[in-house]
Amino acid sequence: MSVALPTSVGEVVDLLAHNPEATLLAGGTDLMVEVNLHGRRPGDVVALHRVSELRTWSLDTSRRTVTIGSGVPYAEMETGELARLVPALAEAARTVGSPQIRAAGTLGGNLGTCSPAGDGLPILSALDALIDVVGPNGQRQVRFADFMVGVKKNSLQPSEFVRSVTLPLVEGWQGYAKVGTRNAMVIATASVCLVRSIDHVAVALGAVGPTIIRATEAERWLVANHVMSSPPNVETLSEFGRMVREASRPIDDHRSTAAYRRHAVGVLAQRLLTRSYS
Repeated sequence: MSVALPTSVGEVVDLLAHNPEATLLAGGTDLMVEVNLHGRRPGDVVALHRVSELRTWSLDTSRRTVTIGSGVPYAEMETGELARLVPALAEAARTVGSPQIRAAGTLGGNLGTCSPAGDGLPILSALDALIDVVGPNGQRQVRFADFMVGVKKNSLQPSEFVRSVTLPLVEGWQGYAKVGTRNAMVIATASVCLVRSIDHVAVALGAVGPTIIRATEAERWLVANHVMSSPPNVETLSEFGRMVREASRPIDDHRSTAAYRRHAVGVLAQRLLTRSYS
């Protein structure tokens, strides 16, 4: 095994162009699980921790967007200015593993692995994030809805990698919640991100389908049938939760039953909607 230590995005592009089978290593929090528990044996490795461009974020006030490098660790999203700008992402970051995991794990890792249980992914879905992709043929932006195409599958072409994620700054409320088999350091059994403004709502569901699911019918129904400036009544909450449950496509596995997952996303969506008015 060889380990390359590039210091620029251009070097990463060149390395992958010559060796498209190389494994990208950012925080390693997903990769080392595969190595230690599932017998994965990576070949050549391109380590990204010295590429400073991937470990920074920037605010564009004219376009009202924030761009987060794929190597920015979750620990940096938990507090400070970035947490103020994208509070749902901060809430998700605080649920990721232990402090050591949050100091290493990245959004780029979530996108590279593309597990439906990835904590950052429902936020990218609900905010209609653009994924900034770089490769030997140049750069392109991919809507998150087109990026994740299946369980641990994405639309990256050979030798491409995620440079950054661009999110809009939204007026209104946003939040994230998940349930798992214990209270901390847990993979999501089910998760929900909700974004609400005066005329818009977005609901993204994690760990209840092969990809992150947008509950679009529930979104449209709520905007059409509820005065968004007022807290919802019991009947509205009940119907909203039912429609969110119907949008999910969970399975039974070793962490949960499909029935529990379906119930959980409905409850989480109702709680987040209620919280958005408090």
